[in-house]
Amino acid sequence: MKKTINLRSLAAQTLERVVEQGQSLSNLLPTAQKNLSDKDGALLQELCFGVLRTLPLLEAAIKQLMARPLTGKQRTLHFLIMVGLYQLLYTRIPAHAALAETVEGATVLKRPQLKGLINGVLRQFQRQQAELMPQLEQEPQRFLHPSWLLKRLQLAWPEQWQQIIEANNQRPPMWLRVNRQHHSRDQWLALLQENGNNATSHPVYPDALMLETPSAVGQLPGFAQGWVTVQDASAQGCVTYLEPQNGERILDLCAAPGGKTTHILEAAPSAQVMAVDIDPQRLKRVTENLTRLNMQAEVKQGDGRYPDQWCDGTLFDRILLDAPCSATGVIRRHPDIKWLRRDRDIPELASLQREILDAIWPHLKSGGTLLYATCSVLPEENQLQIASFLERHQDAEHIPLSHDSAVGLQCFPDPQGGDGFFYAKLIKR
Repeated sequence: MKKTINLRSLAAQTLERVVEQGQSLSNLLPTAQKNLSDKDGALLQELCFGVLRTLPLLEAAIKQLMARPLTGKQRTLHFLIMVGLYQLLYTRIPAHAALAETVEGATVLKRPQLKGLINGVLRQFQRQQAELMPQLEQEPQRFLHPSWLLKRLQLAWPEQWQQIIEANNQRPPMWLRVNRQHHSRDQWLALLQENGNNATSHPVYPDALMLETPSAVGQLPGFAQGWVTVQDASAQGCVTYLEPQNGERILDLCAAPGGKTTHILEAAPSAQVMAVDIDPQRLKRVTENLTRLNMQAEVKQGDGRYPDQWCDGTLFDRILLDAPCSATGVIRRHPDIKWLRRDRDIPELASLQREILDAIWPHLKSGGTLLYATCSVLPEENQLQIASFLERHQDAEHIPLSHDSAVGLQCFPDPQGGDGFFYAKLIKR
């Protein structure tokens, strides 16, 4: 018999490791979900994502409700209280069940003597919720973003920063990529509709569909056979702008987990693709994705700053550089980014991007295309990065991707659209 697991205590432990120890939720969650049913795994994810999405407001609530914060060995209980508050505020879980399970979490965390405290704090919040909420929804915490990021967004995008923040704070839509080697988008959509689900086509990206109701991948027609892949619309834009052709040598640099590698091969099945990433663990995902879709590519571990170590002097017709970045455009999918990133990371990342761009440019054939992409919304990593590259490289020509002559194309996260993404297309003269 499966022993019952207290999900609230598991969520509290996971959250503490993210917020206090700087660990990535993407790395922690799969391990935490390993022995859970699908339903419990989904609830654990909802609790962790939800608390990280609304962290400043929950912190402010605890400040109002408790004379002193829980510290040291009792710190996990601070996060347990957050999990309780999140359920009361943002989920449909009946309050009595949320309270009972959260309070019981203290026993599992070997702090049974604190059950009364936790119960008291959560019940006090229930009683005072109506009068507390107007205070809690004041600035700065109402934006649910760290102040350094808020400042950068307001400075960079005075017109759009509120739209960006609102989108970041919402649950992301589920986008799919239809494998054109098996079906056209409309053919696959008809199969989906037969299964009782529906989806909307993206106006620009030819393979992209947004599900009306998110679904487990096992429920998607032909997922196991490689007919369809889960991939955000904006990430699909990379292949639209790269325009890969059959017979070409193409480099997908910083390729893990492989969504773009496989998309290149769906668009140009007889291209010779090399997929390179620095992280051996994440490279396994590239191989898994290629296997599921029954595709071949040369998969290599390597550092983008030192191509001579892994590319054997190869010159490429096209290079897709999905550069390491702040990931400020995908916060709605990874709310821990808000609390893991630091202001000082931005210049460091911009410097790394510059190094990779300068190192890989000599490996592009004359007349070849380099598509630079990030999932960032910060100009230092995007427009300013490419403008500076163009100044350093006289043989680089910028191909505008929008109607104005702006450097590159910046997309913002959109509740009905893709994530925040930047693309810049360069041709070698």
